[in-house]
Amino acid sequence: MTRVLLTCPPMIGIAEEMHPVFAARGAELVIPDFVQIVPEDELVRLVPEFDGWIIGDDPATARVFEAGRAGRLRACVKWGVGVDNVDFDAARRLHLPITNTPAAFGAEVADIAMHYVTGLARETWGIDRGVRAGEWPKPRGISLEARTAVLVGMGDIGRQTARRLVAAGIRVLAVDPLLDPAALPEGVAAGVWPDALAIADFAVFTCPLNAATHHMLDEAALNLARPGLRLVNVARGPVIDEAALIRALADGRVHSAALDVFEIEPLPAASPLRDHPRCIFGSHNASNTEDAVRRVSVRATDLLFEALG
Repeated sequence: MTRVLLTCPPMIGIAEEMHPVFAARGAELVIPDFVQIVPEDELVRLVPEFDGWIIGDDPATARVFEAGRAGRLRACVKWGVGVDNVDFDAARRLHLPITNTPAAFGAEVADIAMHYVTGLARETWGIDRGVRAGEWPKPRGISLEARTAVLVGMGDIGRQTARRLVAAGIRVLAVDPLLDPAALPEGVAAGVWPDALAIADFAVFTCPLNAATHHMLDEAALNLARPGLRLVNVARGPVIDEAALIRALADGRVHSAALDVFEIEPLPAASPLRDHPRCIFGSHNASNTEDAVRRVSVRATDLLFEALG
């Protein structure tokens, strides 16, 4: 029987639905015991026992692929859009069929990005916490109309986020090395990083993580920001230098931050971010809706069995 390893938490959430799908194709779906990611050493031990692997945010390294190829592994699919944790070059070198599921969650992640922008603008985190504590807080937030947002990344998620920001009356300055200024929609102009931070009320990250974007929001960039910047990250945690962000929150360069992702996930118990009152946190969950998870899980399954033949 074909054996498939599943290490993607959102798809695991609908495993009850997926087990019969795999069984109908003569395959066994196996889920290890883990929280967010399976450690590399454990993957080196596990992966060789399987014909296929549906990858989450795990360290899918050359070492893991080499171990898999020495065993049964014949094909992989990276569930979702982000591929920074996967060594695609190593997989191809080993002649291991691999793909991801591109353009999968643009609308869902953009919805959360817009939710965070509004939450930071109106300081809803403070209202929620105050009411729970028996208080009746009335913070004076800021209106969205006529504000400026720097939007980093204009892929599927970025384009969908731009639509929502523009609909709210926000002027968008888009930053992306592949940007075509002539093709930008109304309300969106090309921005220059990090200079655009000097006029921004919001900075929203929807970009992939790579060598160019790692720690692109660092101390130097934050020093250029207009005081009181509101920051949203639905991209990848290491896009932001968290140590620099913590300092900027403390001295007011950053007013508040909404982070769905972190440099280390789950967020360490000792992180100073946990104690910061002007933050909204997610759990790397922006894409996680019933509709999207089901749609992408079916797509990942189809792609894997196509590769397995």
